Parts: sequence; structure tokens; C-alpha cells
Amino acid sequence: MILARVIGSIVSTQKNQRYEGARIMLCRQITPEGEDMDYTCLAVDAVDAGEGDIVIITQEGWSASTSATGKPGAAIDSAIVGVVDYIDLLPNQNAR
Repeated sequence: MILARVIGSIVSTQKNQRYEGARIMLCRQITPEGEDMDYTCLAVDAVDAGEGDIVIITQEGWSASTSATGKPGAAIDSAIVGVVDYIDLLPNQNAR
């Protein structure tokens, strides 16, 4: 799983019938501190995420497919499976 920020959506007028009604979002991976990283991916939205939301993305085929469409077997690599409310980091124990 990765932590990411939704930075946009993808519009496709023609798509496979398995993906009818599915929203595809453009997501940028972030650090736990909220800083952008270089990795960007497309993910099928299974939780009604919106632009600017911090999300959890699964990138394991079976989990991504079933969570996004409700049916196993769809060719989906990444799916948004959660919207993050907040991140609670432990204090750095090495700083003295």
C-alpha cells in the first residue's frame, strides 16, 4: 500500500464495460509528513475520494480489482481503498 494525494481525475468516454461507472484518479505518492514524492499513478476510486484528499492505495492486483469493482478478475493494478483523516507520527526517538 502507498500513501498518496489525489491530484486530478481522468476522463474517458470509451472504456471496457467492467469499468463503467468507475472513476479513475491521478495520484502522487507522498511521505508520511505530507511531502510530494516522484511517483505518480492512476488508481480506480473505490471510496469516493476527491482532488486534494490524502488516500491509501493498494497495488496488489486481486485486492485492487475486487475493492474497486466488487468483482474479482478486472485488470486493475491500483485502487484507492481509503481516505486518510489524519496521520499521527510518533516523535523521533533518536533526536537527543
